[in-house]
Amino acid sequence: MSEYRERFRAVRHAFGAFRQRIRQRRARIGNVRRGVSRQIFRQTARIAGEERVSTWTQGYRQYRDRLRSFVHQYIDPESWYYPYLKNGLKAILYVALALGFYVFVLNYNFLYLTGEMPSVEELRNPKLNQSSEIYSQDGVMIGKFYAENRTPIKYENIPKSLINALIATEDVRFYEHSGVDPRAIGRAVINLGSEGGGSTITQQLAKNLFKTRRKNSSGLLNKVPFLRKVIYKSKEWLMALKLERNFSKQEIITYYFNTVDFGSNAFGLKTAARTFFNKAPDSLNVQEGAVLVGLQKATTNYNPLKNPKRSKERRNVVLGQMAKYKFLTKAQADSISALPLVTDYTPENPYSGPASYLKNAVQDFVKKWGEENGYDLNTSGLKIYTTIDSRMQTYAEQATSEKMKQLQRTFDNHWRGRNPWTDEDGKELPGFIDSVARRTERYKTLSRRFLPMYPDSITYYMKHVKYKMRVFSWKSKRGYDSTEMTPYDSIAYYKHFLQSGMVAMDPHTGYIRAWVGGLDYDYFKYDHVKQGKRQPGSTFKPFVYTAAIDDTLVNLSPCDRIQDRPFRKEFINADGEEDVWEPRNSVGYFSYSNMTLRRALARSVNSITAQLTDRVTPERVAQYAHRMGIKSRLDAVPSIGLGSSDVSLYELVASYCTFVNDGESIDPIIVQRIEDRDGNVIETFSTQRKRAISPETAFLMRYMLQGGLQESGGTSQNLWSFDLFKNRNEIGAKTGTTSNNSDGWFVGVSNNLVVGAWVGGDDRSIHFRSTDLGEGAKTALPLVGSFLEKVYADPKFKQLQGPFPKPTVPITKNYLNCGYDDEEESSSESDSTSTTGEVGDSTFVPTAPATDPAAQPDSTNTL
Repeated sequence: MSEYRERFRAVRHAFGAFRQRIRQRRARIGNVRRGVSRQIFRQTARIAGEERVSTWTQGYRQYRDRLRSFVHQYIDPESWYYPYLKNGLKAILYVALALGFYVFVLNYNFLYLTGEMPSVEELRNPKLNQSSEIYSQDGVMIGKFYAENRTPIKYENIPKSLINALIATEDVRFYEHSGVDPRAIGRAVINLGSEGGGSTITQQLAKNLFKTRRKNSSGLLNKVPFLRKVIYKSKEWLMALKLERNFSKQEIITYYFNTVDFGSNAFGLKTAARTFFNKAPDSLNVQEGAVLVGLQKATTNYNPLKNPKRSKERRNVVLGQMAKYKFLTKAQADSISALPLVTDYTPENPYSGPASYLKNAVQDFVKKWGEENGYDLNTSGLKIYTTIDSRMQTYAEQATSEKMKQLQRTFDNHWRGRNPWTDEDGKELPGFIDSVARRTERYKTLSRRFLPMYPDSITYYMKHVKYKMRVFSWKSKRGYDSTEMTPYDSIAYYKHFLQSGMVAMDPHTGYIRAWVGGLDYDYFKYDHVKQGKRQPGSTFKPFVYTAAIDDTLVNLSPCDRIQDRPFRKEFINADGEEDVWEPRNSVGYFSYSNMTLRRALARSVNSITAQLTDRVTPERVAQYAHRMGIKSRLDAVPSIGLGSSDVSLYELVASYCTFVNDGESIDPIIVQRIEDRDGNVIETFSTQRKRAISPETAFLMRYMLQGGLQESGGTSQNLWSFDLFKNRNEIGAKTGTTSNNSDGWFVGVSNNLVVGAWVGGDDRSIHFRSTDLGEGAKTALPLVGSFLEKVYADPKFKQLQGPFPKPTVPITKNYLNCGYDDEEESSSESDSTSTTGEVGDSTFVPTAPATDPAAQPDSTNTL
């Protein structure tokens, strides 16, 4: 017994010693606290004054004493429970202070511990990542740009059944709590989440908004695994409470459906309804709404396209929840659950729809504008109204498809049994596919993987391994074929296709009305309107004739004559060596006839253009071309007049507008105005005209371009085969064909529309062997002719038709009474004369000229 007593005394002594150490530690803490208090008092006294601080301290002590007296009236400080009550209240106070400090840290990211939180203003005015929409000038949406494909929806357009499905499945007490549901949290904790989580719809909205608005929300404490979860949920609760304070339940539901991710790149209800069911949200039925709500559990596992069985099971769970909470009767839920899962998958991408090639140019333009004005094309929800007319765009795409399909058939027959990539002598280029293959991303990837150790592996994967692929095809009604090819086979397959580009522009406003950059954007991304540059051939000749007429030092008129004869020019080439240039006519001979400038341009006689270029000087030709709208670099060499420098179809068509604008150049416009997400106009765009040539020269050049259709042997006379010349329509035009028929060009000019087209291979070595098949009059002209035929047949575009206007200034140069060419009969020449430019009632009414067997093809040889 004495042994146990001794042990008890030892324990009691140890406990007493422990209590003594606690008292000593408390005393030391008290001393430190008092020392700190004295330091704070001294420092505060220095700042605020000793008397003022003493007053504050005395007031605090009096308040503390009064509080103690009040408490001691009801609680005996000598009672046994008083210390426990006092310590309990202190603990509650400390917890409250700690919680307040924790909320402060969360709200203000104190010392960067927890990461940023949205401000009150941001929570009151949340801005979602909203896709920017592109519209044609007639109000048709033609595409989107987005980081998240989202188009907001209003509450009244959300089906009631869809709201009920969401509440029954995700938060049945949604209308009863204030953002956080303690009952749901307790249930989740007790059941370890087996009967659902504790998150409310408001919390999920907070999570969606937080993820949407913050790319980097991590602080220092987020690196700790357990704390990361606590901080994440704490932020979610705090934001939910704030959202409930600032928004009604209807607004929260609306924001939820606008922020949620449904998978398949569909953000928000409106986009999801269109993606999965090709419907507007208010057209969704109960089972379709249940499918979308079911996706919220896991967008991949319950995706109706990838996992239809699971999606249907999840849909039926949602329907069961709706029946459980009386949103549906059990009979209704059972009946709907028995229905099959039906979807209509209609995915969107930024380049789906018409005018796919134009969207690249729109993207570049708006991105640059956005950087200067604080808008993000992919997230700001802009409404971008382009200058494209959706109906004209449709006609342009139809014309390109129809004519290029026919031309490709001719091209394939022309090269049957042979490859179309050849040299100047018509021999197939050795190693052509090898050189193209080395420029592909696949080849570069394989090179990084296998070089320098295993070069044969690259050959194996490029030439011998077949892959399943979808390839473009004119022969298939779908526009593509599914097949297996090696990478080399696919390169060779695509190199057999002729490519094209076409653009239409309003010459008075600069508005681009139609833009077709290629055959099909899904398979051919390269834009042949603005991105591609090739030699323009004879379509460049009007700049030479413009300089010859407009330049006061040359001062020619359409009736002036030049002999079609050989031309020789010695010059210093780019290598600094002496060289000689002797251009040939496309027919292979010189007629030695004296031709008027109008007929020479109409027949596109190379020798006469070369003589004019020499007389004007190549430098002046380049100057005039740049003044009229050509932006590309032009080499001032003797062959410049025959189109030896590369230009784009975009700038060529823009420069031709100068002839219609009374000599003023105008830059093309592709964006008319930009609105914000609420429909407010942010900015409108217009262009300014600049004087490039005199109004008289512009009128005379229009008249000369008409010669391509009217003059005997004019190269543009194939345009007569199209139904274009009702209502006294007048059109001027110019064709162009470069060496070896590598490029075919055509530009048509009317009073209200300028249209240009280009046709050629991906590489200059891909072309027709025959000028009869490959000249611009046979390749590019039909695209423009077919397009204009469709436009003119549409009554909505009747205003585009009609003759050119009468000249607005006196015409001092002779252009009507030109006398006779060497091969003409006197009876064929008009005897009308005008010295003032007034044409009166004798305005030309087009009639197709007789076919001239002497007409020469418009082919340019710049060698």
